[in-house]
Order: sequence, then structure tokens, then C-alpha cells
Amino acid sequence: MKKYGFLKKSYLALIIGFFYLPIIYVVVFSFNASRSLTSFTGFSLQWYEKMFASRPMMESIYYTVIIAVIATAVSTVAGTIVAIGLSKSHRIIRQVVTQVNNLPMLNPDIVTAIGLMLFFSTLNIPTGFGTLLLAHIIFCIPYVILSIMPKLRQLDDNLAEAAMDLGCTPLQALWKVIIPQIREGIVSGALVAFTMSFDDFVISYFTTGPGINNISTYVYATTKRINPSVNALSTIIVIAITTILIFANVLPMLRERRKRNEKTA
Repeated sequence: MKKYGFLKKSYLALIIGFFYLPIIYVVVFSFNASRSLTSFTGFSLQWYEKMFASRPMMESIYYTVIIAVIATAVSTVAGTIVAIGLSKSHRIIRQVVTQVNNLPMLNPDIVTAIGLMLFFSTLNIPTGFGTLLLAHIIFCIPYVILSIMPKLRQLDDNLAEAAMDLGCTPLQALWKVIIPQIREGIVSGALVAFTMSFDDFVISYFTTGPGINNISTYVYATTKRINPSVNALSTIIVIAITTILIFANVLPMLRERRKRNEKTA
């Protein structure tokens, strides 16, 4: 038994190392004094300075964030409305629309990317910020719907009717009764949408235009030459994501502890 326990721990350590060692490597060499990616010659912040001084890199960060935020907001609203509408639809219609909604997630990204590219070119729509944003909204909506539907299945259908019987309008019942009940699904869908938009490369590469790059397309364009500033950019992203995850996990714990203290007081 001890032998199998050791093997399990070794396997777990290998998996963790496989995922996290490359990240640690990038973080360490973002502080390297030279351009070398294999030999650490000394500590320096020059690549962070060059990153902030690089207009193309800062523009890629701007486009990535603004597109991710707008795409998340639009897809969350649209996905929530569609999901609620589907929950009130006939079973056959709901099943058909659900299967259609799953197609973009089951399709390889390259298929979706080429399809969107051909769609824009057929309509003679010049590629750029607008097409990139529209593409991100399109592929984010299915993830939002998928995140919200399980919460709607758990929802009691009589709650909205009871609210309207007590004087609420349909809009008030939606905002004050249904939305709070499915809030966790909406937040989860929004987080997935933001992550998918922020991280996307394939669809962005085929739907963007000249001078419009997000982080992924910009990094791809610079892979043919050594650019340690990319390590600095990656380190900042890792730190930001880690900070967000810490707050996302710590704040609910603090709220629960405060509630327990209030109950015992």
C-alpha cells in the first residue's frame, strides 16, 4: 500500500510540475538582465520598462481587455435572456436550440474561425475591431447559456407566477425573483466568457484586421524573434489572475465567517 501511495504522490508531483514549471520559468526569466532564455545572468526590470514603453504591446493589452469586457457584458446579457426564454419554451424547441447552441463548443476553433472569416468576407465587411468583437460575442454566448441552464432547471417555476400574483410585473418578477436565483450561474457564465475571450487566438487570428491585435495574436507575431518583454507581460497576467483567484476564494470565506459570527453573537 505504501508503494502505491508513493506512486500516486509522484504522479501528482509530475502533473503539477508539468503545469507550473513553465510558468515559473517565464516569471524567472522576465527578470533576466540579458536577452537569453536559457541562462540567467542577473536581476533586472528592463523588460518591464520596455514592455510599458512598447506601443504595440500596450495596444494589444488594451484591445484584449476592452474586447473581453464588452464581449463578456453583451454575451452575458444575451445568454441570460436566451436561457430564460428556453426554460419557458416547449420541450422540443428547447432540445433543438440546446443542440444548436452546443455546436460552436463542439466544433474545432479553426472551423468556427474560417466560417466567421468567410461570413465577413461574403458580406464585404472589412475586418478590424468590429469583426473581432462580434466574433468574440458570438462564441461566448453558448458558454453563458450552458452555465445558466442548470440553475434554471433547479428553479421552481411557480416562483415567478407567485411574484406576479402578488403584484409584480413580469419585468419585476424577472429582476427580483428569477435573476437572484440564477445569479451564481450568470457569474460563472460571465467568468467563462471573459476567460475564453481573453485567451482566444485562433478565432481572433482569422477575424482581426491590420493594426488590431490582442495579446495572443501579438505574441504569435513576435515568436520568430526573441522578445523577453513577452515574459514580463506573461508575468503580469499571471500575477493578476492569481490575485483575482485569491480574492474570489477568500472573500466568500470571510462573508461566511462573518455570518456565522453574527448568528452566534
